[in-house]
Amino acid sequence: MATGRTHRPATRSRGIPEATVARLPLYLRALTALSERSVPTVSSEELATAAGVNSAKLRKDFSYLGSYGTRGVGYDVEYLVYQISRELGLTQDWPVVIVGIGNLGAALANYGGFASRGFRVAALIDADPAMAGKPVAGLPVRHTDELESIISDNGVSIGVIATPAGAAQQVCDRLVAAGVTSILNFAPTVLSVPDGVDVRKVDLSIELQILAFHEQRKSGEDAGQAVAPPPPLRSASDGRKGPDGDVPAVMPA
Repeated sequence: MATGRTHRPATRSRGIPEATVARLPLYLRALTALSERSVPTVSSEELATAAGVNSAKLRKDFSYLGSYGTRGVGYDVEYLVYQISRELGLTQDWPVVIVGIGNLGAALANYGGFASRGFRVAALIDADPAMAGKPVAGLPVRHTDELESIISDNGVSIGVIATPAGAAQQVCDRLVAAGVTSILNFAPTVLSVPDGVDVRKVDLSIELQILAFHEQRKSGEDAGQAVAPPPPLRSASDGRKGPDGDVPAVMPA
């Protein structure tokens, strides 16, 4: 069974910081939109605004790629698209398996952005025998009994987990044992993986909870009052008794 850290930062042979790597897809998305509009060049300020970062950070990030732009002209859009795509490994084909073809897994399978960004969905896998053979996004769903052979036959190194939380670790262990070294996890749980395996976690419920926090804060500010803190806890030594006459260990004030 796989054990170890839950995430291992990728080692960058060219010394590109992880924070910069995380921003490269943002730049690529903005540049791709410019390319589709046949925009030939873009300034660092314009590109930074489109990507949602400041221009100084963008210039620093691009310096790691060896791209500095031309004073008074800016950056060549098509060249940057190629350069960033190459750095991210998107100039080659990456076969991907999606495990767990419920509502979320099916939605991921139908996402059209994979192919255009260098990712090919090689197989859809589910543990439910009733799902086997059913077409989803033009591919027949295959049973988890075939997982290892699918990975071997297709040279898969990237796996997507969209299973319920309780099944995610077992699926992860099987993926890793079969040779998968990168995992995108949509299951609401933390995965344990060995060194040499990278995990990226996408938890929609956590993102919504963070948004709820900010909405609550904004509501409190709009009402002209701070959000009330939770009531303090009293220890057993304050002498207050519970309904049975016993002093509880901790009791709200």
